[in-house]
Amino acid sequence: MNNTASVLERGTAGNEIQTEIVRKSIHMMVACVPTLARYNIYLTFSALVAGLLLYSYSEFMRLRGIELTFITRVTSAASRSRDKGFVFGPVTLAIGSMMALMLYPEPAAAIAIYALAFGDGFSSLFGKMFGRISIPMTGGKTYAGSSACLVSVFLTTLAISGSVRISVIIAVATTWIEVLPTGDLDNMLLPVGTGLVATLIM
Repeated sequence: MNNTASVLERGTAGNEIQTEIVRKSIHMMVACVPTLARYNIYLTFSALVAGLLLYSYSEFMRLRGIELTFITRVTSAASRSRDKGFVFGPVTLAIGSMMALMLYPEPAAAIAIYALAFGDGFSSLFGKMFGRISIPMTGGKTYAGSSACLVSVFLTTLAISGSVRISVIIAVATTWIEVLPTGDLDNMLLPVGTGLVATLIM
């Protein structure tokens, strides 16, 4: 009986990790936004809004039992067991990217969006795969996930700024924001907070 339960637990954990990989692979695609914005910011905004509207329509149809082929299948594959009803993650992801572009100049906007893409992305992946010790009062965030966020934001910021001091400050600030138990709202709070810190110190 114990062996059967152990196998089921491993199977469930494996499915959760697979789902998280799909989710964060989609999540990290937002990293292309700064590059697109440098070429044409209006076209980039239009693409984000169009994607947001198309996804929202697809979700409403999915909840009514109507499948819109590829989009609905991807959404279902990326949905966690705790996701019930409308899945807001992609919506807040698009809004967070647009807020960073609207609120901050370059390179702060790019730093904010890369923090959203890679800081939050790797935090979830490493937390799910390697997180064993949870940080108190964070809603299940782990030291492994927060460390991954810190390192990834430091490296991406260093690549942009060339300054170790600036990169450390921004990475620490972003990690503090990411560790807050904000759910899908972190897709908006993280780029806004990171962009603000980057703007103030750069």
